Amino acid sequence: MTKSIVCMQHLSAGQQELIRAAAPDYTLTLGDSRNPDLELLSGAEIIIGWGKGIRDTLLRQGSPLRWVQAWSAGVEKLPLEAMHERGILLTNASGVHAEPITAVIFSFMLMFTRNMHTAIRNQQERRWHSDGQESELTGKTAVIAGTGSIGSETARIAKAFRMKTIGVSRSGRPVDGFDEVFTTGQLKASLSDADFIINTLPITDETQGLFDADIFSAAKQGAYYINIGRGATTNTDDLISALHSGQLAGAGLDVFEKEPLPEDHPLWGMEQVIMTPHCAGVTDRYADRVVDIFVENMKAYLESGTPSLNLVDYSRQY
Repeated sequence: MTKSIVCMQHLSAGQQELIRAAAPDYTLTLGDSRNPDLELLSGAEIIIGWGKGIRDTLLRQGSPLRWVQAWSAGVEKLPLEAMHERGILLTNASGVHAEPITAVIFSFMLMFTRNMHTAIRNQQERRWHSDGQESELTGKTAVIAGTGSIGSETARIAKAFRMKTIGVSRSGRPVDGFDEVFTTGQLKASLSDADFIINTLPITDETQGLFDADIFSAAKQGAYYINIGRGATTNTDDLISALHSGQLAGAGLDVFEKEPLPEDHPLWGMEQVIMTPHCAGVTDRYADRVVDIFVENMKAYLESGTPSLNLVDYSRQY
């Protein structure tokens, strides 16, 4: 029986050729995540991406599925418990976002320090005005929650601006690019000098609602909060209260507790908030990066039966 790889995302001809070259004994077929072919999926050993309504087909007794390569870094929307019980290998796309998301993080920080968000509004109103409150990143302190690929790339670029970098991670282990690294349990203590609080965390049982009134109140008054991780890591009501009180000077948000953000949500009308619609990691190079990860993983899978990059620990949910 022919071994099968089904990719639920669009791939260019060049990207398909890379996968076929790495897996010459497999057939590669492109599926449709919005209208999946369940018969096609029922014979797949490897799935790239995921799709609506395919769980029962892929996780049925006797399914040949052995490995899922997620199309995103976050895997919280996948049926993790059932996949774990079936012994299915799961790899995520961690690492593909580091450069594009870091660019968005610095877009937020530079807009706030140079008051570009205000300048854009003034331009729309044909108003020639500066309040003289422009600042710089030089000498500022960035506390970065999450020291993985995105956090580390953010710290690396921050050093080019001569910023102080403080990391927060589960272990608190030293990481290149960070002046200090605290454990997650020390998050409040890490924020006393923060000019920017940058949240790159995935959503897990431990990070659900982590950034709340208690955390915001521990921060240096006038700090800016940036969230490009997951919306559910933040208590939005507490964030809005901290912005209204002036405890936080502003927020740059790419992710939200509810997406799309409802049209009547108060965040839309807050001048000290800059928002993007959960697109920080998406660029025209995204698929290239995922395919690169898959190709390396495919080589390891053929040699040892286990992918080598980004293997998800089901107990940690990432």
